[in-house]
Amino acid sequence: MAPSSKQVINFGAGPAKVPRQVLEQVKEELLDCGCGISVMELSHRSSEYAAINNRAIALYRELIGIPENYKILLMQGGGTGAFASVALNLMHRGEKADYILTGVWSTKAANEASKYLKVNHVFPKPEKFNAIPDQSTWNLDPEAAYVYYCDNETVNGVEFSFIPETKGVPLVCDMSSNIMTRKFDVSKFGVVIACAQKNLGPSGITAIIIREDLLGKPSPLCPQVFDYTLFTKENSLLNTPPTFIVYIFSLVLEWVKNQGGLVAMEANSKAKSELLYSVISDSQGFYSCPVAKDCRSRITVPFCLNAGPEADKQFLKEAQELGFLQLKGHRLVGGIRAAMYNALTLDEVKILVDFMKTFQERNPQYSV
Repeated sequence: MAPSSKQVINFGAGPAKVPRQVLEQVKEELLDCGCGISVMELSHRSSEYAAINNRAIALYRELIGIPENYKILLMQGGGTGAFASVALNLMHRGEKADYILTGVWSTKAANEASKYLKVNHVFPKPEKFNAIPDQSTWNLDPEAAYVYYCDNETVNGVEFSFIPETKGVPLVCDMSSNIMTRKFDVSKFGVVIACAQKNLGPSGITAIIIREDLLGKPSPLCPQVFDYTLFTKENSLLNTPPTFIVYIFSLVLEWVKNQGGLVAMEANSKAKSELLYSVISDSQGFYSCPVAKDCRSRITVPFCLNAGPEADKQFLKEAQELGFLQLKGHRLVGGIRAAMYNALTLDEVKILVDFMKTFQERNPQYSV
C-alpha cells in the first residue's frame, strides 16, 4: 500500500486499530527501549524483558480484576490454536464437551475440538446466526468436560448480554473481540481466551486466563507450546515469545488504565454502538441490521442497505474514497461491517454516521 497523508479511519475487524498514543510511544522507543537496544533485540531471558512480561501480566490482572486463583498465560497460535489447546488441556475432565454455536468462530472451535473429544451442540446449529436461543431450550450435559461459547461473534455481530449458567461445569469463553470493553466476573469462568489483535494490540499473542484447579492434567497429545501447565510454570516463557508484541500489549494496557480502565471503555463502547444503531433504526428502512435486538454486538456491527448488494457496493466505494477503511462485510455474509474496538474513538464513529445520513439523503433511489 502506497504511503498516504489522507486522514483515514480504520474499521477493520482485526488486526485492528492500535491507539495513536501507543504507536507514538513505540516509535519513540523503537531504537532504544531504555537499555541501548530495541525491545525487538532483547533476550527473552533478560531481566529487562522479564520486567516487560511481568508488567503486562500484572496490568491485565489489575484491569480485568482477575482473582489470585487464576493464572494468566501469554501464548502463540491465535484463536485457532486455542480452539485446540482448550480441548487438549481440559479433556481430562471427560470425553465430551458442550458447545454453544452462535456464529462462525464458535462453529470453528467446535469443529476443531471434535478431533479430540465428542462435541455436543447445546442447541441445533441454526441456518443463520442472528439470535441466541433462550437458555431454557439449551441441552446442557452435566457430565461435559466444559461448556464453550464465543462472547462476541465478529463475523455475525452476535454478542452475549449475559453469562451462561452451566451449573458447575467449567465455562470456557472466547472473548477475543470484546475483552477490555466491559467489566465481567472472572470467577464465573474456567477459561477465558482473547487474541491480541482486537483490543490488546497487534496480532501475535493470545491471552489465556485459567482457573488453577483446571491445570495439571493436559492430554498426552498436547504439544508443549499449547500446554497451559507448562506455560504457567514458566511464566509464559517456555519458549521464545513474540517479545515485541508483548511489549506493545503492555503499552495498550497502560493506555487503557490511563483512559479510566474498563469503566471508561464500557461507557465509550456503549456510546459508539448506540449512536450507530440509532442511525440504522432511524433510517426508515434504508439501512438494516440482521441481528436480533437483544443480542446485537456493541463491538462489530453488521448492516446493509435494503436496496441490495449494488447499493452496498456504492456505499463502500464512497466510504473508501473518504478514508473509511475495511468497512466491507466478512466474505461469508457480505454487506457492511463496522468494527468499533477500544482504540476507535466516538468522534470517528460520529464521522461515519454523518456520512451514512448524507449518503441516504443523496441517494433516494436506494430507498425501499
